[in-house]
Amino acid sequence: MSTTIRRTVPAIIVAGAMMMLATGCVAGENAAASEETVASGGAQEWSTDTLSIDFATYNPLSLIIKDQGLLEEALGDSVTVEWVQSAGSNKANEFLRAGSIDVGSTAGSAALLARANGSPIQVIDIYSQPEWSAIVVPADSDITSVADLAGKSVAATAGTDPYFFLLQALETEGLTVDDIEVQNLQHADGRSALEAGSVDAWAGLDPIMAAAEVESGAQLIYRNVNFNSYGFLNATEEFISEHADVAQVVVDAYEEARAWALENPEETAALLAEVAGIDVEVANTVIQERSNLDVSGVPGDDQLAVLEIIAPVLVASDAVQGGEDAINAALDTIINATFAEKATKG
Repeated sequence: MSTTIRRTVPAIIVAGAMMMLATGCVAGENAAASEETVASGGAQEWSTDTLSIDFATYNPLSLIIKDQGLLEEALGDSVTVEWVQSAGSNKANEFLRAGSIDVGSTAGSAALLARANGSPIQVIDIYSQPEWSAIVVPADSDITSVADLAGKSVAATAGTDPYFFLLQALETEGLTVDDIEVQNLQHADGRSALEAGSVDAWAGLDPIMAAAEVESGAQLIYRNVNFNSYGFLNATEEFISEHADVAQVVVDAYEEARAWALENPEETAALLAEVAGIDVEVANTVIQERSNLDVSGVPGDDQLAVLEIIAPVLVASDAVQGGEDAINAALDTIINATFAEKATKG
């Protein structure tokens, strides 16, 4: 592909420094206020009385935080935590853009797309480095390779990692989205369509994909971990700037949940099985083989490197309204590592 994505390093450095300075000042003020409040024997005062945050089966750490009440415990009675379930990255992005949630979990590719199309979000923590997508066909399908998808119907959820995984997979065989018929279906509906014979293939997402393998014999005909982007925990810029104290609590909770998940993989799988309504053996496969929760929560160069590979695919697909310039601007401004750096110190 001839499209070249160039990042402006000075812009990153300047913008990053300004964000860290501004957020650091706010965090410092909040910390000082917190110490003063505790010293006087009073309750913690927060910058907001409500936190709206999502949970998703593709984000196991969110399930732990919700189940264990980590946010409620840290914030106390003065902040109401509102939990909203995201069925996919596209839904999380819709909620963030509409202001329905303050913090939401997506794939990195979906976050980049949203940012490039004007959604004021930044990634504040990395929750996983998963292999959560693949090309899936029914057990008795004649399709055995990506090349066989030409002229076929494929279910995929637009604006999510599986969709961008599909585009990259097609490119490996010299195909484009115009060579197939895409059925834009939410992830669970994609599985249903595959099993009903309404589509020939599906760009799947775990844990739904893993359940389809076990329960209906679905086959993964194409896997490539490098075509999966990281799990991004995103927040709106308004939330970051106006409620930095609560944003820090959220990221702290994510790091606490990560440590617990790594020490308790079987319990994490059991929780996923319960919430997703899948067999615990399927959940174990997702958690122990495909999720990779043992990754730094600090967003940075590793994530940008993956996004720079995906970026030309987004531009070529006409998914970005402003084209390459909008993608470059998004790459320069999507990272806000301040909270994760503080949460992971020591």
